[in-house]
Amino acid sequence: MADQGGPELLLLRAEDGEDLRILSACVQDMAVKPVDVAWAGRQRRLVLLGNRYRWEAAEPTRVRSALRFEGVLRVERREWPEEAHAVLPLLAVTLEPDGSVLLRFGGGAALRLGVEAIDATLEDLSGAWGAVAVPQHGRD
Repeated sequence: MADQGGPELLLLRAEDGEDLRILSACVQDMAVKPVDVAWAGRQRRLVLLGNRYRWEAAEPTRVRSALRFEGVLRVERREWPEEAHAVLPLLAVTLEPDGSVLLRFGGGAALRLGVEAIDATLEDLSGAWGAVAVPQHGRD
């Protein structure tokens, strides 16, 4: 498919709470399937693959992206769907008061990461394509 939003691919790294807020804004409404979430416990890495809505683009587009967390000591799931191909919109990534990182998804699903430190990377992996719809909750 033709790239409809320009060739710019994001590569962002988060190392503190402010960085995490910026990264969260970039992944808001990223469509993730449970089958595309992998935790490598020995490597202390959690990776999510999904279709990121490009809020920064002039036209409504999505791009395939990877969101990686390093130094992950544990992963706790809440209301995680059993259906491997369910589509979960990622709503926010936040630093919690206890130092954990919380990934909140639509429908109440969530992942809480016990981390050594904030070490997250967002990397776009493909060219952009036209989005079927613009997420309705939008931005303030």
